[in-house]
Amino acid sequence: MINNDNQKPEPVERDEEILDEMTVGQDQEVSEDNLTEETTDLEKELIDLNEKYDELNNSFLRLHAEFDNFRKRTLKEKAELIRSGGERVLLDIITLVDDFERALVILHDAEDKDAMLEGMDLIYSKFISFLTQHGIKEIEAIGQPFDAERFEAVTTIPATDESEKGLIVDCIQKGYEMNEKIIRFPKVIVGE
Repeated sequence: MINNDNQKPEPVERDEEILDEMTVGQDQEVSEDNLTEETTDLEKELIDLNEKYDELNNSFLRLHAEFDNFRKRTLKEKAELIRSGGERVLLDIITLVDDFERALVILHDAEDKDAMLEGMDLIYSKFISFLTQHGIKEIEAIGQPFDAERFEAVTTIPATDESEKGLIVDCIQKGYEMNEKIIRFPKVIVGE
């Protein structure tokens, strides 16, 4: 370039700065458009996620309420079943009470001892049948090896024979189990 005093040198560097600014300005416009599009996409995704969250939260609350209602209904039905089960047992016992009342009337008037024993045996067999119907059975104790989980030892006595050691010699109170669960432990005397 020719440098005359009248002429100013061309600002080459200045042109490059202007071009850079123009390019940056265009990039910023493009970036702002992209940013606006990305923001819009993110907002849409956030709205979708919030809707999904609300839907799942409502579903959870409904499920929780249904479970709570189910639990309350089940407890109520269980209580009614226990009450009605007790009713059934009591109705069965009432028939046995009727038999006892008839036996007492006959015992007061009767002079025949054999007839009285026969009536008492009949009532006893009805009681045993009643217990069996309701899943209750007697636990065999005498002659069995002592097991602390099945028997309650009241006392021990010296065994007369070596073979009686550790075995149940006598039963003070019978034990019963209902459906394989012990409801009353037998009280026993163990040979030592």
